[in-house]
Amino acid sequence: MAETLERALRDRSAEGEAANVLVGTALNDDEAEFVEHWCVQVGMRAVSGSPLLGLAGLCLGHTARRFGRLGDEALALVESLAARAQADPTDVDGRALDGYDDVRSFLHLW
Repeated sequence: MAETLERALRDRSAEGEAANVLVGTALNDDEAEFVEHWCVQVGMRAVSGSPLLGLAGLCLGHTARRFGRLGDEALALVESLAARAQADPTDVDGRALDGYDDVRSFLHLW
């Protein structure tokens, strides 16, 4: 899993496989810290315009729903990704806004 995500962060041709891995991890892995770590890594390191950015925000929303918590770094990232998506959907796609809504809803924030 980590290898697939790292590869996609270096080579955009691997983004499709990485997207499947990230979503599968967010929905099925039982290690909250592991899931959050990889969502944050992808959300911080993917290049502008990568579909992995919006997906990282969405997956943080899944993580908030499943585990009922997110760390400060993840909270700041999901808010930042949503702001970027709202400002320029070619930078970060709208899934980041859905993730932000999930975080607000499930963690009762903002």
